[in-house]
This record gives sequence, structure tokens and C-alpha cells, in this order.
Amino acid sequence: MPVPATRSEIASDRSSALNLYEVDYHAWTQEQAQLLRDRQWQEIDLPNLVEEIESLGKQQRQELRNRLSLLLGHLLKWQYQPQHRTRSWLATIRVQRLDIADLLEDNPSLKPYLEEALRKAYLKAIELAAGETNLPNRTFPKECPYSLAEISDSQFYPGEPSELIGE
Repeated sequence: MPVPATRSEIASDRSSALNLYEVDYHAWTQEQAQLLRDRQWQEIDLPNLVEEIESLGKQQRQELRNRLSLLLGHLLKWQYQPQHRTRSWLATIRVQRLDIADLLEDNPSLKPYLEEALRKAYLKAIELAAGETNLPNRTFPKECPYSLAEISDSQFYPGEPSELIGE
């Protein structure tokens, strides 16, 4: 039977966990996972573990905004430069729609955040579309011209019809 640890030993263990967190994040994650599996509650680096779990939620929100930005940017390009449409643009639109649907299926609690994410993502989408089309930012509406229903609709492509869609 192990001897109970002294306060200084516990403090030393926590200090080494903090050091590991700072010098080898991967090793720290593996150690924390093992401590959780072994139910060694006193050994867990709780402050950093809490911070990392909160960060995971933020990463999912960021992932949603990034995918929306890419999708919206390509929808803008599709609408405002129909003469330059490519299969690559079409593929990006389709893949981003699928990835957003998967992300929302895996994280349904993100659905109430969609409107806010759309507003934030649209600002980046304008930058993407302007940068890739050489059109001035003022070409694009200040507010997102597409509804959430349109954005997620696999049949929605703004602007003139395209032969690429039927391929």
C-alpha cells in the first residue's frame, strides 16, 4: 500500500506537471489522459486541463467560422465573377457545405451560434473574394446576402446558372 504523499511532494508533482505542460504539450496530454483513466484525481493538472477543455469548445466555433468564411467567399466569387467559375470553386462550395453539416451534426450545440458565426465569417469572406477576384471590397454587400437556408442548400448557387452544376 502506498504511503500518503506529503504536501511538499504533492506540490512538487503539480509543479512537474506544470513544467511538462510548458515544455512538452503532447506528453502532458498523454499523462493527463492516463491519470484520468487511472482515476488519480489528486495528480491531475486541473487548472491547465480546464483551460484546454474550454479551448476545445472555442476551436469548434472557430472551425465553423473558418468553413463558413471559405464557403461564403466562394459563393461571392461564384456570383460576382461568373465568367471565371471553375470546377475547383464548385468543389470547394460542395465540400464546405458537407463539412459544415458534419460539424453541426457532431456539435449540435453550435446551431444557436450560427447567426453570429455567419456575421463574423462574412467579413472574412469579403476579404477572400476581393483578394481572389481583384474586385474592390465595396463590390460586395456589407451584410451577407445569403440566408442560412440558402448557404446550406446543396442546390443553391447565386447568380447566373452554370453548366458546371449539372456535371
